[in-house]
Amino acid sequence: MTEFDDHWMTTSTGKKFHYLDPQPEEIDIVDIAHHLSHLCRFTGACKDFYSVADHSIRVAELLPHKLRLAGLLHDAAEAYTNDISRPVKYTHKLQETETIIKGAIAKKFWVDFSDPRIKEADNILIATEARDLMPNMDGWAELPKPLKDRILPSPPFSLVKFTFLYRFRRYMNE
Repeated sequence: MTEFDDHWMTTSTGKKFHYLDPQPEEIDIVDIAHHLSHLCRFTGACKDFYSVADHSIRVAELLPHKLRLAGLLHDAAEAYTNDISRPVKYTHKLQETETIIKGAIAKKFWVDFSDPRIKEADNILIATEARDLMPNMDGWAELPKPLKDRILPSPPFSLVKFTFLYRFRRYMNE
């Protein structure tokens, strides 16, 4: 028994997930896809529902083939922590817990999140999402130029979950 045994959640597949000491066998791509497809970006402040899974699929599409799996999973830790706004994440040092979880996910799926193109694609999507889905962008940090195409609200969560899992399997085999 460790000091972390009391800090766990039940996932959609019924697994126990320990926040502070996640083990590879606790991480399940079905849980990640299910949870992220139910989570709204920007802690729910969007004009219409837009899921973290939908965002992750779009980030992956902006990346070269060898980075698509990492792009798809770049926010996978949020399946366990929720989509916490950046100001809260950094002022309350929650990024430390997210970093632990992200490390376990990286190990489980053999991905490296360190390529700066992943963050660049994420920021392009944030700029596009802000333009298309948020009620007000005043005071936001400087963002890159948004994509030309507009983002519509997410389709039903079951379709997003299916698409996320399909892309995961495809990218694992590339």
